Amino acid sequence: MDELTTPVREQHKLNVARLLSYLSANLQVSSKETLAIRQYSSGQSNPTFLIQTTQKSYVLRKKPPGQLLPGAHKVEREFHVQKALYSLGFPVPRPLLLCTDAEVIGTEFYMMEHVKGRIFRDLRLPGVSAAERAALYVAAVEVLARLHSLDLASLNLEGFGKGSGYCRRQVSTWTKQYDAAATGDIPAMRELSDWLTRNLPVEDNEAALVHGDFRLDNLIFHPTEARVIAVLDWELSTTGQPLADFAYFLMHHYWPLDMNIGSMGSLKGIEGIPSVRDLISIYCLCRGIPSALPQLNFYLALSIFKLAGIAQGVYARHLLGNASAPNAAQFGQCVEPLAKIALQVAQSVVTGPREDVLFLQTAKGRAVLQQAKHFMRQYVFPAQEEVAEYYSKHAQSPQRWHTPGIIEDLKVKAREAGLWNLFLPAVSGLSQLDYAYIAEETGRCLFAPEVFNCQAPDTGNMEVLHMFGSEEQKKMWLEPLLRGELRSCFCMTEPDVASSDATNMECTLLREGDSYVINGKKWWSSGAGNPKCRVAIVMCRSSSVDVSSRHGQHSMILVPMDTPGVKLIRPLTVFGQDDAIHGGHFEIHFEHVRVPASNIILGEGRGFEISQGRLGPGRLHHCMRAVGLAELALELLCQRAASRSTFGKKLYQHETVAHWIAECRLMIEQTRLLTLHAAHALDTVGGRAARKQIAMIKVAAARMVCKVTDCAIQVYGGAGVSGDVPLAQMYSYARTLRIADGPDEVHLSSIAHLELRDQLKKAQAKL
Repeated sequence: MDELTTPVREQHKLNVARLLSYLSANLQVSSKETLAIRQYSSGQSNPTFLIQTTQKSYVLRKKPPGQLLPGAHKVEREFHVQKALYSLGFPVPRPLLLCTDAEVIGTEFYMMEHVKGRIFRDLRLPGVSAAERAALYVAAVEVLARLHSLDLASLNLEGFGKGSGYCRRQVSTWTKQYDAAATGDIPAMRELSDWLTRNLPVEDNEAALVHGDFRLDNLIFHPTEARVIAVLDWELSTTGQPLADFAYFLMHHYWPLDMNIGSMGSLKGIEGIPSVRDLISIYCLCRGIPSALPQLNFYLALSIFKLAGIAQGVYARHLLGNASAPNAAQFGQCVEPLAKIALQVAQSVVTGPREDVLFLQTAKGRAVLQQAKHFMRQYVFPAQEEVAEYYSKHAQSPQRWHTPGIIEDLKVKAREAGLWNLFLPAVSGLSQLDYAYIAEETGRCLFAPEVFNCQAPDTGNMEVLHMFGSEEQKKMWLEPLLRGELRSCFCMTEPDVASSDATNMECTLLREGDSYVINGKKWWSSGAGNPKCRVAIVMCRSSSVDVSSRHGQHSMILVPMDTPGVKLIRPLTVFGQDDAIHGGHFEIHFEHVRVPASNIILGEGRGFEISQGRLGPGRLHHCMRAVGLAELALELLCQRAASRSTFGKKLYQHETVAHWIAECRLMIEQTRLLTLHAAHALDTVGGRAARKQIAMIKVAAARMVCKVTDCAIQVYGGAGVSGDVPLAQMYSYARTLRIADGPDEVHLSSIAHLELRDQLKKAQAKL
């Protein structure tokens, strides 16, 4: 806190005795306390102080002393708006009391709780990684959009602002404020005021609660997460046009590189800070409004005009001797340059999000992707060797089914970083297309999805519970799964029937009073070996439903793993390996297993309906992880081809190897685009309409990753099938994909059926 505060400046000294007496009478502060008071070094308007007792810390904001500009520094407005926002759960410091008696400390003031977190005084965020810069700016825009989406009536702020006509009033107000504080003639300010007056928006009726001075340095972020926990400085808040508020946040993107007012410099070219297009995308997505923002250049020019007026006022207070900040003298030199920038922006065309990019992530998706990539490089990839040593050490021990401590530690870090449950749009706020790019990145490491609580089969099970679970089921199982407190498995395929035809499932479900009784055998139940696996979703044939429909006979039911009669028979192996890193793949028998009837999901006979909802996103995630795995395999292939020589030349100089590299790149790019197309279809038309695209990627991705990994193994020779390099383990995963979630042949039949249907529809339409 020392870097944010200074000793109280002479012109802002408080009567500490009177303040303590007032606080002891109104805030339950002991009259025997000793108040430690420091002044915040920033803030150009209302002086702000940190008040510390032995028990608590508070923040005091007051009017500056001396002669003030008319209508400015109304601390009571700040107090009332914060009180209203706090009551709705919006992130503001809790307001505690308002003192309108100027006799106490010389001016009116109010007190609020002190919020501990990070305040970034420099909008360029030096010393912060590019990924975190992006995440911080995204979080700021999200909270601003949330503010502008609040229902004014629910705030109970009668008479707070004047509603429509905001832009006209702002131009008039800041022209008057500037004139009242002007210390000389600046032609650019008069020209700017005239331009704004002539170009007022035709539609100026929208009225939302606006902050009036929304900048990154007026926000408090969580100590470790990119999350806003408090919005500060509500002095200029009112009701009016929200785009003017948003433009004020954007204006630093338009400053020239040599423009700098204190810590407010240009944001051009700083790695990680989202572009204007990106920020507009996030804002409009959060508010649910079109991304085309008419007359944004007007709002930007108005924002810079307002800042120029504020700068002139700060300089005027410096001349009067009652400025709040020590660098107030510098502000007088900024007014004319700001006005000239505003005039340039006024004449420019400000563009919104690009619409011409194929499969473009949202701005939030891009920010999270960058954050995930950074996390992978910093934490996940360096942990691979330690994880491998753990499974090698415990290969013959039951300990191999436990998650290594280093992965558990990484989970904590990922959750603190906000990289948690990214797969579920309702929780993460990401689209399927957004997450597809992230899934590709996590596919480069076999245990990475678990670090982010995005591992199969838990993701599919969580999707089932989210979409189809009852409130009781969600509370008992979904919420702990989302928190990462437990794991789950999915029991579908069976050893005694051809499971490629899912209607063959024979595990029975019989209703007996308030219970269901389950009998049958399942296998390839992934993750069942992990001690944290506490629940299974089991696909059963119901005995009490209409048998005339092949797809209406099966049900899904939740079975706690500790239920009597649930028996883990054996872990199956994949090419001789038990895949303990993923909790294994177990054969499980259900012998007269009795569970409450309330454990049925959606209802009897709805199993295939549920499975269609489950498999769409799940297959998408598998396929994009396969793309990531293939990228790693090709990377390893190229490294080997460039470092080894045979018959007098490097491996890559042999035409066969060179062609393998080219073919691998072609296959990866084709599969990525096909999978992103499927993700886009899931987002825009839904899982049912995207069935063909999903079936296509299931075949294409499995074939592709298998072929690329096989090429890499061939280039490595004997090392490729050994445990010295990860390719053998990668190939095991890749080859399994051609069977998991249905064999290629089933999907090919489905694709053919859907293609014929579509072609016949086209033919009929031409008749």
